[in-house]
Amino acid sequence: MKSTASLFHALLAVSMLAGCSSYRPTPAAFHEVLDQPYRLGAGDRVRVTVFEQDGLTNTYSVDQSGYLSFPLVGAIPARGHTAQQMEKEIADKLRQGYLRDPDVSVEIDRYRPIFVMGEVGAAGQYSYVPGLTVQKAIAIAGGFSPRANQESVDITRDINGKVMTGRVVTSDPLLPGDTVYVRERLF
Repeated sequence: MKSTASLFHALLAVSMLAGCSSYRPTPAAFHEVLDQPYRLGAGDRVRVTVFEQDGLTNTYSVDQSGYLSFPLVGAIPARGHTAQQMEKEIADKLRQGYLRDPDVSVEIDRYRPIFVMGEVGAAGQYSYVPGLTVQKAIAIAGGFSPRANQESVDITRDINGKVMTGRVVTSDPLLPGDTVYVRERLF
């Protein structure tokens, strides 16, 4: 009877500890996406240049549904496409009765924002700049609060239409649209 009670207490202690830990390893796709070309999403703004066509050269935003509204050709799907894919798509649409041989260039003008929340000085939405790391984003958001866990943070990221959350160290790079959550430390 005494050994059954001891076994029960040991199992109870292990299950309580397991319940306290919500740590899950970061999915492999989380870091693989960092080595791939940037893919457009809602909130991005691109600069489209159609050489020798000043009326078409302008800055365009990707709308909430993931489309870019372009003169003459209308809505063009942009979500999930790279800048090079957009160049080809716009040129192909312009070839269909508008221009003989359009030369199109697309570059990112403004990335969608990142969000920083949790134990920071000023949680909120912030502009993304290339090369932004978790640590830099936290600095922009007013730094860690006195209760913050400064070793690792949770990042929520949209990868190929699937939203994933992973725990990373503060030196990890961020992508546009990421949400950074700084947890409270236990002690």
